[in-house]
Amino acid sequence: MSTNEHDRLETRVIHAGQFPEPTTGAVMPPVFQTSTYAQEGPARHKGYEYARTHNPTREAMERCVADLEGATTGIAFGSGLAATSTVLQMLPADAKVVAGDDLYGGTFRLFERVYARRGISFSYVDFTRVDPRAAIPEGTHLVWIETPTNPLLKVTDIAAVAARCKEIGALLAVDNTFATPVFQRPLSLGADLVVHSVTKYLNGHSDVVGGIVLTSHDQVATDLRFLQNASGAVPGPWDAWLVLRGLKTLAVRMERHQANARRVVDWLAEHPRVKRLHYPMLPSDPGYDVARRQMSGFGGMVSFVLDVDLARAERFVSSTRLFTLAESLGGVESLIELPASMTHASVPPAQRKALGIDDGLVRLSIGIENVEDLLEDLDQALKAALA
Repeated sequence: MSTNEHDRLETRVIHAGQFPEPTTGAVMPPVFQTSTYAQEGPARHKGYEYARTHNPTREAMERCVADLEGATTGIAFGSGLAATSTVLQMLPADAKVVAGDDLYGGTFRLFERVYARRGISFSYVDFTRVDPRAAIPEGTHLVWIETPTNPLLKVTDIAAVAARCKEIGALLAVDNTFATPVFQRPLSLGADLVVHSVTKYLNGHSDVVGGIVLTSHDQVATDLRFLQNASGAVPGPWDAWLVLRGLKTLAVRMERHQANARRVVDWLAEHPRVKRLHYPMLPSDPGYDVARRQMSGFGGMVSFVLDVDLARAERFVSSTRLFTLAESLGGVESLIELPASMTHASVPPAQRKALGIDDGLVRLSIGIENVEDLLEDLDQALKAALA
C-alpha cells in the first residue's frame, strides 16, 4: 500500500504513509505499545531506541497527515496546544509574534498567560480588515493565523500574508483545524507550518486528544523534532492508531459535514430571531471571495447570533436533544456551545465584545446525523428558549 503523486485525496487518506507490517503482513499498522527497543549492541539498533523519540504507529500517522497537507514532515504531539507551544519554543526569548485577533481561547491563553510572561510579545490583527504589509512589521518572527477563525469563521488571505512574511523573513503558521486538508492546503499557498488539533476532524470520533505540525521547511522540521523529543509532549501509540483509523473516512465525513451544514445554514438564514450568520460559503459573508479562492469547501462549522439575552441563549443551548452541549468540535456527532460562557470564557469580556463574540453567539459543529432530525432539534430548542 503506497500512494503516488497522481492519487486523489480520497485515496491518500486511506493509504498514504502506511505499509503492510513486514513480519505478519498486517494491512493496518499495528499499535506498537512499547516504551523501549532491544539493541543488537551499544548504539546498534533498527532505528528505534526509546518511544518518546520514535514509535512506528506514531510515524505512520505523521506520514499520512504530512502527505495530505503536501508536507515533507509531520511532527505529532499530545494535544493541539502542545503542538502550538512547541512552535513557540522555536522562537528567541524576545520574539515578536503577530496573530489573528479571533483565536481559539486556549491559544490566546497560551500566548498571553504563558509565553508573554517569558518575553515573547504578541500583537493581534484583524487580517480581514488590514493589509498584511501594514499589519506585519519588520522584525516579526512568527505570524499565527487561524482560517477560518474560531468562533467567528473569518477568512484570512493566506497567500497575501505569506507574501509579506517572505519579504521580512518571518515564519507563517496556519491553524488548519477547521478546514482540514480536504478543503484547504495552506503550504501550497505559501505557509511555512500547518498546525492541527487532531482531536477534531482528523480523528473525527471525539475519543482522542492530539496535535500535529506539518512543514516542508528542513530547518523548522529539525528544530521541531528536537523539541518534540526534548520536551516529550508526544501522543501514545493507541491515540496515533485511532487517528489513523479516523483519517480513512476523513474525505467522506467532510462531505457529509458540509452537506448537513449547508442545510442548517439555509434554515437559520430564514429564522427571524437569527440576527447574524457566519458561514464563509454564503455569498453574503464577508469572507466569501477569499474562501472561494483558497478553499474547495468549508465543512461543518456554523456560528450565528441570536437576538436574545444571555439567559435565553443559555436556555437554547441547554434545550437541544441531539446537539450535545459540549466544547470541542469535528466529531461525527453534532455539538453546540456558547463561546462567551465556554470556549472563550478565558478571553476578557471587553475583548470578547470588541471581537464580536456576543452573549447570543452560538457555535455549532454539525455532525453526520440525518439533517432533518438536526433541524427539528434546533427548532424545538429555539421554541423552548423563546417561550
